[in-house]
Amino acid sequence: MEFMNFEDLNYIFIKPKEFDETKQYPVILHLHGAGSRGSDLNLLSDNPFYHHLNTYESFPFVVFGPQCHLDTWFDLFEQLRRFSQYIAGLNFTDASRIYLMGASMGAYATWQLATSLPEVFAAAVPICGGGMYWNAGRLKDVPVWAFHGAKDDTVFCEESKKMVDAVNKNGGCARLTVYPETGHDSWNETYETPEVFSWLLAQQKDNVQTPEVKCCEGKQFG
Repeated sequence: MEFMNFEDLNYIFIKPKEFDETKQYPVILHLHGAGSRGSDLNLLSDNPFYHHLNTYESFPFVVFGPQCHLDTWFDLFEQLRRFSQYIAGLNFTDASRIYLMGASMGAYATWQLATSLPEVFAAAVPICGGGMYWNAGRLKDVPVWAFHGAKDDTVFCEESKKMVDAVNKNGGCARLTVYPETGHDSWNETYETPEVFSWLLAQQKDNVQTPEVKCCEGKQFG
């Protein structure tokens, strides 16, 4: 894990084992929720996403994790767009396999950023968020796997349902997994599910079909 900077946006950078900058890798851009806001990347490194990554025996992705230093990601949205385009242009980035993932506040930004830059992202995983369902047609070529807790009283599950339904009604390919006994914290269960990351790897810009993947237990990934 390295601490880096793009413009005034601080971010965490994680490389796979035996990283070779002359090769190309799938990339995850992860957008955190409100609890990790600030200007201290040590706070962000304590986010559950990074704890769960450490449980996998192998993890083939390059990970970029920016930190929101303002009130919401929408206050930094144009910078997020530039950061996404910067990532896409790096020599070690496999431009056909750039993925977007976020939870809560970060899931709202995930929906919006994928809608704004559908040509960049091969797939998106928004967790307990929502978006502008009237604009979901822009996601018709971006596979989406959304997650939400049925008992979430912070962001109602209906927000994810509206977005997934709207994407599919516009010819896209979106699916929603609902955790029946879960409240707002639907991210931990999602991060610890290896099939989520296997599904991401199966998505490429030249192959936007979403395979059916069943969740199962287990920590090994690779």
